Amino acid sequence: MKPGTRNQYYRLNQWLRRLNNWRKQRVSNHKFLILAAAVVGVLGGIASSLLKKSTHLVANFLQNKLEWEYKYYLYLVFPLIGILLTRAYIRLFIRHSRFEHGITSILQKISRNASKLEFHNIYSQVITSTLTVGMGGSAGLEAPAVSSGAAIGSNLGRFFGLNYRETTLLLACGGAAGIAGAFNSPVAGMIFAIEVLLPQFSIPAVIPLLISAAFASVISNFIYGEPLFALVTKDWSRQALWFYVALGIVVGSYSVFYSRVNAMFFRRLGRIRRASTKAWLGGISLGVLIALMPALYGEGYITIQKLLDGEASSLLANSLFSEYQHIGWALTLFAALTVLGKTFASVITMASGGNGGMFGPTVVVGGLLGFVFAFGLNQTHLVQLNVTNFMIAGMAASVSGVMHAPLTGIFLAAEITGGYTLMVPLMLVSAIGFFINKAVLHYSIYTQYQAAEPAGTLSESSADNIIQGISLRQVLEKDFVVLRPEDTPHGRRQEIIHTQRNIFPVVDAAGLLKGIIYSERLLESLMSEQEPEQHRSIGELAQPAPAFADIQMSMQEVLQIMDSLDLRMLPVLDRGKRYLGFVSKAGIFSCYRSKLKEQESFFQ
Repeated sequence: MKPGTRNQYYRLNQWLRRLNNWRKQRVSNHKFLILAAAVVGVLGGIASSLLKKSTHLVANFLQNKLEWEYKYYLYLVFPLIGILLTRAYIRLFIRHSRFEHGITSILQKISRNASKLEFHNIYSQVITSTLTVGMGGSAGLEAPAVSSGAAIGSNLGRFFGLNYRETTLLLACGGAAGIAGAFNSPVAGMIFAIEVLLPQFSIPAVIPLLISAAFASVISNFIYGEPLFALVTKDWSRQALWFYVALGIVVGSYSVFYSRVNAMFFRRLGRIRRASTKAWLGGISLGVLIALMPALYGEGYITIQKLLDGEASSLLANSLFSEYQHIGWALTLFAALTVLGKTFASVITMASGGNGGMFGPTVVVGGLLGFVFAFGLNQTHLVQLNVTNFMIAGMAASVSGVMHAPLTGIFLAAEITGGYTLMVPLMLVSAIGFFINKAVLHYSIYTQYQAAEPAGTLSESSADNIIQGISLRQVLEKDFVVLRPEDTPHGRRQEIIHTQRNIFPVVDAAGLLKGIIYSERLLESLMSEQEPEQHRSIGELAQPAPAFADIQMSMQEVLQIMDSLDLRMLPVLDRGKRYLGFVSKAGIFSCYRSKLKEQESFFQ
């Protein structure tokens, strides 16, 4: 780095540090989290909008602008090119850190890496998934959108020095923004963050999540206003109730197969050491599948929309089997094959090195299963079911079963299709799909890999190992009113009276800790009628800290100090003895309980 550039970087860093210090003194953490959630929502909405727009531009050009009677032969090479370009980008531009995709990696960062996501995820997820999905990779854009939004929240929290709990909340806000922006479904985005991302849910987290999801939805509509699906459902027939029950059983059972196929392919392709071999093998296999079933190209939402519109023949249009597009049973059979094809194609896309997610394919598979179920029964002429309604219900059941997120499945299906009148069937099929998958597999598609790890990797369920995995920075609490030695209680009385803390650090201009003072002593001074007592400086009233924790200490050392001196709170200093914040037993045990709950959930 050149001297001039180094000086500019230093000045910028200093300015940002002063800004952050001013923020800590003037804005409470609660208010700041609300503002930060709004910022994360806006940035997450922009990221998800750019992701959708760029991917759809590429896919639209290849599918619609390129005119050729037998253009589906090109599908043999497009997916391969997309995966190879994705691998090339990762190899060239993300050389100094590991590139990870999918919701599973986010959950691992939350539980094992203090919710720290690499900065490059903000833009690299957008670029790589555009290359993969735009060129035909059979995956969804929602997981990359969640990853990009979560990275925005994580890095913003780390930049402003927030603790683990607050950073995790902003990460979840980014995830909610990703879903809200990708699907234009703010409620589903908020619920997804609660059900999937947040390790420990609390009611106050709802407000930041709502704000983030709402802002992302508005921004997404402004930048890329095309709805995912256009549909208005009027009503559902009560006589079809038992058919919805049957659909829930079918989709729930298939979700088990879907999850097992996913695990099997990742395991087997993971044995191939060379990334280039996996890319060629996966790309060619994917190309063959898409050439046979063009509906597998990309996300698959266009196919679902046409089926929702009643254009069943579109499944076979522009395919090798287009001459059978007006035969009902042929359409039913081909739709069933497309369900299987989408299952294998989405897993191959991800396991061979492409970037995308399983969220979108789960929705598409559920919609196709609903179509096969209702359209197939209608071919018997014994019943006449509303195919559109059963497709929407299939989406909800699939998301609920595969992800173990029933509320997300219900509200996602309702929001993206306008099918709120189907709330009762959606609740029914989602509950059944979740129950079946949970009873058979115990784990969602996001946690099954962690559960499959060797026991040694999960041995952190023991108390000692979990405590060892907690760093001081994760539980560092900074929302304390900092007093200067030259201050007086009278001069700082407003902050002293209104803070919820009962201990105050006394820090000089150089940031060195000079002592601590308890609220009882300050209130005693404020209420004293003696003139000298009212004007005594904080430095005179303060007492030396009985002990302190170095930021590099292990959690066992910190707890030993607190236990030996019977302390509930301990000031934390850096190597230069500068004050950083406090660590409390309550915060440590709260983090411990959260991690213990996560570890135990893998074995339920």
